Amino acid sequence: MGSVQTTMRTHVMIDGASYALAQGQDLAELKRAFEAAVRSGGTFVVFTVEGDREISALVSATTRVVFSVATVEHERDAGVQDFPQGDPYEFWDAT
Repeated sequence: MGSVQTTMRTHVMIDGASYALAQGQDLAELKRAFEAAVRSGGTFVVFTVEGDREISALVSATTRVVFSVATVEHERDAGVQDFPQGDPYEFWDAT
């Protein structure tokens, strides 16, 4: 058979909403942006997720942010969905 190809998959969860970051998103830079937003008292942090969607999240001292990085099997023939995280206008209460 052959070896299984893997890739790194990074997610950020903001107040319970999870986003799969686009490949090439600089994780260290994004963490610094979240930290700076908290220090400033609150500001928008902009990042790109799978499907080349841009997300703007208002981040303040009370915002919960969690990053996770996992090695996953590479999906060679998988096309990018229009909205891999669901409808971009769907809002829900994560509490």
